[in-house]
Amino acid sequence: MTDPTAPQPAIFNFNAYNPAEIEEAIEKVGVAKANLPFLPCFMLGIIAGAAIGLGALYFSIVASDSNLSFAAIRVLGGFMFSLGLAIVLVGGAELFTGNNLIVMAWASGKISTMGVLRNWVIAYCGNFVGGAGLAILVLYSHHLDMNGGRIALTMLTIAVGKISPDMVTLFFKGILCNLLVCLAVWLAAAGRSVTDKIVALILPISAFVAAGFEHSVANMYFLPMAWLLVVSGNVPAGFDASLITIPGIIHNLVPVTLGNIVGGAVLVGFVYWVIYRKGIGAR
Repeated sequence: MTDPTAPQPAIFNFNAYNPAEIEEAIEKVGVAKANLPFLPCFMLGIIAGAAIGLGALYFSIVASDSNLSFAAIRVLGGFMFSLGLAIVLVGGAELFTGNNLIVMAWASGKISTMGVLRNWVIAYCGNFVGGAGLAILVLYSHHLDMNGGRIALTMLTIAVGKISPDMVTLFFKGILCNLLVCLAVWLAAAGRSVTDKIVALILPISAFVAAGFEHSVANMYFLPMAWLLVVSGNVPAGFDASLITIPGIIHNLVPVTLGNIVGGAVLVGFVYWVIYRKGIGAR
């Protein structure tokens, strides 16, 4: 029997989880993610892709306001974009970029290489379906007609800006993006409440958006959305949309995806695993 006179743990604990506890928790989550059956993993991937797309949609509204300064658009737009990761982390979903952190469980020998790759491939495909599917719904909702059609023009301009850089530049933009996204996931994992988690993720997410870094899953909404505008003939006169093609989309997604893996799995997941695995960091 427990001693009723012994000090009892606090009912409410307002202290954040420490980094060693975060690493341990992310390993456990990684094992669960790697063992998810195909259908729930794929469906949760669709939810994640649509969630990030909703964040991108929110960003595009801010970006279409020509009365705002450059910095105001980037910072405020980044704040709005945080909606996507908040839905993923609080509501539960399989986001390819955030799931790069399951390498911690792999490095500890708790899941196989095939388990990691299986989760990434299923989540990635689900994310694309979710992002592109949301783009179709948004197109037919005529949301892009708002602000005198400036939101549609903004989407086209964003797409051209994402496809124009060379693949090496896109690769490094992908690294920096998922470095910040996975740091947002790491910081959110320190929180004990919904409020903690949302507040923790806002600054890293808004920073990558403000800096113009490249997120593969966000691009699964932005680029198909712009492509749909082109094929449906909704391109303003004089706008050069020649880059917005299927090969152009692939030109962006391939290096950005690889960069996201390096930024998330290596620079965040592996680095923190080395520091906090048993015998290295304080636990």
